[in-house]
Amino acid sequence: MKKPILLLVLTLFLSINCYSQVVFENGYFIDPTNKKTDCLIENLDWKNTPLNFRYKLSGSEDIITADLKAIKEFAITGESKYIRVPVKVDRSSKFIEEMSTEKNPIFKEETLLLKVLIEGKASLYIYDEGSLTRFFYKINDGEIKQLVYKSYLVNENSSVAKNNYFREQLFIDLKCDNILQREYENLNYDRRSLLKLFVKYNKCSDTNFTEFEKKEKKDLFNLTVRPRLNSSLLSMSSSNVDFYNVKFDSKSNIGVGLEAEFIFPFNRNKWALIVEPTYQYYKNEKTKETTSLLGGQVTAKVDYKSIELPIGLRHYFFLKNDSKIFINASYLADFALNSKIELFRKDGSSINTLDIKSRSTLALGVGGKLHDKYSIELRYIIDRSIVKDYIFVNSSFSTASLILGYSFF
Repeated sequence: MKKPILLLVLTLFLSINCYSQVVFENGYFIDPTNKKTDCLIENLDWKNTPLNFRYKLSGSEDIITADLKAIKEFAITGESKYIRVPVKVDRSSKFIEEMSTEKNPIFKEETLLLKVLIEGKASLYIYDEGSLTRFFYKINDGEIKQLVYKSYLVNENSSVAKNNYFREQLFIDLKCDNILQREYENLNYDRRSLLKLFVKYNKCSDTNFTEFEKKEKKDLFNLTVRPRLNSSLLSMSSSNVDFYNVKFDSKSNIGVGLEAEFIFPFNRNKWALIVEPTYQYYKNEKTKETTSLLGGQVTAKVDYKSIELPIGLRHYFFLKNDSKIFINASYLADFALNSKIELFRKDGSSINTLDIKSRSTLALGVGGKLHDKYSIELRYIIDRSIVKDYIFVNSSFSTASLILGYSFF
């Protein structure tokens, strides 16, 4: 069962990559000679500052990759805008093992691609590169300057202090009667807090401004009930005792899970964290001939109930008609509930009872969703041992599942 299921998951994964819809939206770019080119730009809703972007010219289906080192500015109409400008930037680390003992920023001039968050009398920009996040600002047509925020080490105990000079910068440059002094003093160096202040200042100054920061999708959490039909295989083996070598026939059973899905608010909501407590029940028995016992026969009975807890990542591929396809991979922990495997001689007398305790494993899935309500998934749970406390017995338990889902939240 394992090889066909894995092959199916791989085939579907490759098919999804080939046929999932690529979203190109109206936009433009400006080259270093200030030539503006209207085009369709692939909207990836970048979390970090992009290194390139793909676009199509009007009337053409050819996809071209733009090198951002040769682009002065590009934008997706009504959604995002990036500008490439020379700025002074401090790259001091926030990690204690690499942290500087110098309080003041160490500026170096670089040409960076900044994302425009607000454009107006007071403009706000962000630069994201892995763990490095820096905010910049500009007043009217002045110089674009970094908002200074730096962690540094002090004294012999290497305690961490903060240089919050950005608050003073904004207190000086963004004064308005409607903004209280404590709002500057309590300001955090993060996107939400700075956006709120810049919006308030621009409104206070009665200027026209553009906010490129897209409002977060409200539906970033889904709760889905997911009944399923499982097909499970169990086998046991032992190099010492023959009667432990039992391979059970494939058995169908049912289960039900409650999935919590947390959608990340970037990359067009294509990524999600999934957590799904699931009840599963497997009951089976197998009789085989053996020369190790009087009567020449052993019967193994398994009664296995557990709560599975897969925690993983899901990636969506958006299609037309409010539908999408997804793939997911999860780390799966398993908590057995009063479960056991019993072995009996031909006359019904007991040989041994093995308590079931399962190892963790991985689960792979592929499926589809319609109208953000109805879903179907094919999932394969890779082999795991369910008698991990017994060194003389090996076991392998695997499950393929057909899962239906209804999102009620």
